[in-house]
Amino acid sequence: MRGTLSIVAKLPPADDGLHRWGRALGRDTLDELLLEQARSRGVHVMQPWSLQSFEGGPGKWRCEVRAVDTKAVLTLRALVAIDAHGSWEPLPSDRFQQACSGSDLLAFKANFSGASLPTGLLPVLAFEGGYGGMVMAEQGVLTLACCVRRDRLTALRRASPGLSAGEVVESLLNRECAGVQAALLSARRIGAWLAAGPLVPGIRLRADDPVFRIGNAAAEAHPIIGEGMSMAFQSAWLLCTHLIGAGAQPTLRDVTWQRAVGQAYAKDWHRQFARRLRLASAFAHLAMRPALASPLMALIRVWPGLLPLGATLGGKTRCITTTRSTHDSHL
Repeated sequence: MRGTLSIVAKLPPADDGLHRWGRALGRDTLDELLLEQARSRGVHVMQPWSLQSFEGGPGKWRCEVRAVDTKAVLTLRALVAIDAHGSWEPLPSDRFQQACSGSDLLAFKANFSGASLPTGLLPVLAFEGGYGGMVMAEQGVLTLACCVRRDRLTALRRASPGLSAGEVVESLLNRECAGVQAALLSARRIGAWLAAGPLVPGIRLRADDPVFRIGNAAAEAHPIIGEGMSMAFQSAWLLCTHLIGAGAQPTLRDVTWQRAVGQAYAKDWHRQFARRLRLASAFAHLAMRPALASPLMALIRVWPGLLPLGATLGGKTRCITTTRSTHDSHL
């Protein structure tokens, strides 16, 4: 969806015959299910605690954590460290103050009830200085999310004094994307707009890193292809297959063994995910720039099959847990 134009094509089915099509699940529901599953498997959940310091190396990690409510401090020790933080919660050693830039991408999200979106439609939104998407999740709640360049948002806020950033973004989407306006015509926003950023797309995983990285700690993709959570799950699974199936384990304290596992995992990770990040970056820059978006929309009108092809190349139709298991069974 861009301007008054909407081009529709059928999504390709997944390769897995048991689960041919995706389903939308709200993060509040998903996170609770994951947490309870971890508890049921014997994981000791410390919540809400915050990581204060992290040091050491393979076989001798030490981290200090602090309770958010009581401020109690505890030192944890571990043989293996897995970095699984989100986009804006890096390890203390990785935290830095990023200088603001007009090209920074700021993320916004809001939920709406009473929205109107055709069943099964998964729109991608393109507008000057940003991109976004809509999805209908459980209980008829529509989630509208987007990324906007800082310079575009700054100009819009100057033109609309008194409005919050979220309100400015909502007005922008309604004005520049007829599909959003139609979907929200009779809708009511649930709560306030949520904002975060700036996004820092790119690969952070290194073969020589002493910490095993998964999810956004390993890499952050432009969310235009909606593969963030999928890559988080699949990278976690991929790391586990290397840690568990890396042959004889002399001891987890063995630095050489952990380094070999890390190198094998990094190589496998790049083979599985690097292309998705490059594709997401290309789509994002095409969508944000009118000079590029207009020819792209014209091409898609002539060749709608480009949309399902992009979904396939973006990893929507395959899961490495299936491809790896099939591959391993032939070894």
